[in-house]
Amino acid sequence: MEYVKNSTKLLLIVLDGLGGLPVKDGKTELEIAKTPNLDRLAKISALGMHIPVDWGITPGSGPGHLGIFGYDPLKHQIGRGILEALGLGLEVKDTDIAIRGNYATAQVQNGKLIIKDRRAGRIPTEENIRITHKLSQAVDRIGDVKVLLSPGMEHRLAVVLRFPYTLSEGSDQIPDTDPQREGLPPIIPYGKNQNSEMVAKVVREFLSVAEEVLKDERKANYLLLRGFSQKPKMESFSERFGLKACAIATYPMYKGLASLVGMEVLKFEGNTIRDQIKALKDVWNDYDYFFFHVKKTDSYGEDGNWKGKVEVIEEFDSLLPEFLELNPHVLVITGDHSTPSVLKGHSWHPVPVLLYSPYVLGGISERFTERECLRGELGIFPAVKLINLMLAHSLRLAKYGA
Repeated sequence: MEYVKNSTKLLLIVLDGLGGLPVKDGKTELEIAKTPNLDRLAKISALGMHIPVDWGITPGSGPGHLGIFGYDPLKHQIGRGILEALGLGLEVKDTDIAIRGNYATAQVQNGKLIIKDRRAGRIPTEENIRITHKLSQAVDRIGDVKVLLSPGMEHRLAVVLRFPYTLSEGSDQIPDTDPQREGLPPIIPYGKNQNSEMVAKVVREFLSVAEEVLKDERKANYLLLRGFSQKPKMESFSERFGLKACAIATYPMYKGLASLVGMEVLKFEGNTIRDQIKALKDVWNDYDYFFFHVKKTDSYGEDGNWKGKVEVIEEFDSLLPEFLELNPHVLVITGDHSTPSVLKGHSWHPVPVLLYSPYVLGGISERFTERECLRGELGIFPAVKLINLMLAHSLRLAKYGA
């Protein structure tokens, strides 16, 4: 494809985990929410649904975002650890294994350790900082491997294991220790090959130390590890699509995703949607493409709190006029995946998409909901094609062929 340079502005708003399933009176969270601004916009926009990875595949946040950024998630498999580490500002080298950590609550039942709460009750970030500092003081090395820790938001943290030599390919092939459901024991880490087993041995020693350090904490008395990953090699977003891009996100993982593809991650005060909008307005003249991330739709969905998810959708709707005042040439509102509250987790369902530009048919859908999006002119399409639609509607794609 040949890209055309112009002065158009492309705004991608990701309401994380947006899609849902019926939770009350046969209605989804989007259908329950009072969204007059989204509904007005839907009437003059192109609606559809995207498939984040492939039919029937439940995506993690990494693959979900890579797809809507225009990177085939089946070709670019990125571990969650690298995203968390980059998002928290940790340097990741070729000698490193990056890991996403969750503080958790564990207890002994019938002589067996089981996970009672995989997120330690979503402890306050201030508590996380205290506990991570305590853990850092207790373990900065495992043998000749340096241990780097950085607290994230709520129960999350990043762990980087820095080896004294460049690691071979496949050294990150270690399964998550998170059992994914409460009431189950944590999974003991092991390597799926000889190289990764050398790393897994270090991980087991680190977890043994962490268990001792955390044992007296009331909620965060255990550590689960996810997304073991090495540093990937990827073409930058600007090289790939000819766009100068920035990211406006509050959670480290999404900052990491943006950083991974070469977007500039903005620093700003606060962590509300209003704070993010202020940051967006401050740099509106400086970039071509803006990635704006809202997390809580996903968090509430994972907690099974459909009312909370509805409230976040309604809060966003009340602020939508402020985005429209910027007059973006192309505005897309979507999610990276669906997180139905009834499932308390990510799912394989298609994700609602709204695309607003001067060059859409419109007049097909009445609201921005899953069922209305199924009626829309965009149909159901692979998420990786979303960037093409944004470029085309901003007149940034040249004609193909004679």
